[in-house]
Amino acid sequence: MIKIEELEPREVFSYFQSICNIPHGSYHEKELSDYCVAFAKERGLSVTQDSIFNVVIVKEATKGYELEEPIIIQGHLDMVCEKKEEFDFNFETEGLKLETDGKYLYANGTTLGGDDGIAVAYALAILASDSIQHPRLEVVFTVSEEVGMEGAAGIELSMLRGKRLLNIDSEEEGIMLSSCAGGVRAYCEIPVLYEKSTGQRIKMTLRGLTGGHSGVEIHKWRANANLLMGRMLLQLQKEVTYGIISLSGGQKDNAIPRECTVEILVEQEDVSLVQKLIQQFSKIYQHEYKMTDPEMEVELVCLSEWEGSVLSKSSWNKTLGFLTSTPNGIQMMSMEIEGLVETSLNLGIMELGMEHILFTYAVRSAKKSAKEALCDKLTFLTNLFEGNIRMTGNYPAWEYKADSVFREKMCAVYEEMYGVRPKVEAVHAGLECGLLSEKIEGLDCVSIGPNMSGIHTTEEMLDIASVKRVWEYLLRLLETKETE
Repeated sequence: MIKIEELEPREVFSYFQSICNIPHGSYHEKELSDYCVAFAKERGLSVTQDSIFNVVIVKEATKGYELEEPIIIQGHLDMVCEKKEEFDFNFETEGLKLETDGKYLYANGTTLGGDDGIAVAYALAILASDSIQHPRLEVVFTVSEEVGMEGAAGIELSMLRGKRLLNIDSEEEGIMLSSCAGGVRAYCEIPVLYEKSTGQRIKMTLRGLTGGHSGVEIHKWRANANLLMGRMLLQLQKEVTYGIISLSGGQKDNAIPRECTVEILVEQEDVSLVQKLIQQFSKIYQHEYKMTDPEMEVELVCLSEWEGSVLSKSSWNKTLGFLTSTPNGIQMMSMEIEGLVETSLNLGIMELGMEHILFTYAVRSAKKSAKEALCDKLTFLTNLFEGNIRMTGNYPAWEYKADSVFREKMCAVYEEMYGVRPKVEAVHAGLECGLLSEKIEGLDCVSIGPNMSGIHTTEEMLDIASVKRVWEYLLRLLETKETE
């Protein structure tokens, strides 16, 4: 069996394993942040940690590189925490269970956090080395990137000298990202009331969907469990009278929801009809989404007779009306860059409470005006159903810079190493470069990363050979002078 500590480059995977041993979901990055601070202090490096646990570590240039432009290496400390439904795991107290087949690295039953643990591992391995040649390095680790880029929004960077930023937060080797969409998180609350009822309790779970990152993979047209549950309940309402006991789906606003569960109350004589209709819906969904979500299934479990609270008829009509009317997915493709999604939104979380049902979205657009127009549409729809909406984590798009000295250097180094010119692309997912560019005048940014797949899902995998190639590229980039 291949051991994690035997993977190459060993220094990178050693730090990655240490990172994975430390819980570091969004809003729970303190322990990992403290680890990075201790790492820097042990090596006599200048380090700053702010009140929200962002970290800045500075390492001065090696001999002969004092006149080179400083390079800012940047990544985020938090990860998206998703687990398989049946997997018993606590992200706040347990380290990830890493496994490898020699080609890929993954975590048993959970997300891996290669997004963006690999950036932290690369940076720490570079900072720890006494043999790597480099200009002044300014390493920036931010928090809460996955929940609205709150760390990048709040960080103070006046201590930095660098104007060239290498963001290591993309998932396809050989591509230099040069711009990204802006985004915002939207919370739509529809008030609800309950009433007493009795009947047969039935639990229905839509599961096995592919899911994925709502920025990187929204163009793949994968099914959204919340939307499909709403569609199924609308069709069911045409045939059966039922009450809603509970309803929930999705775990993260920026992850396409893979599961949704509802508990309904029906008359005993309608149970067999419900079972028959659910089987029909399951077959319809499996046919419609056989290319994108081949493992999708609808599970139905008949529970005991039950007496308790269900949504009032008017509350359910509002909820169902909102759920089946909401925009979701791609709203506009770019007219300037072929194949690029310009504007989208993802209904990532749906949660029914005692006073309201909450719908949480990740809204993205490369254009500020289009993002604002989509938020206005959500606001109008929410108000139409007598709800309230609030927005958080509003971050700007990272605009393309036609004249990028740093990007040209990076492309030249890549071409020298591999004999081909790397691709320069834009991405619909959000990156912190837009926010950081607002804090440092004249900042020249490029984003790269090794090959990863399934990010923000339990199928996340990190390509081991790609990690090694990107490591070798980073070292060549750092040692390549511009002053000679």
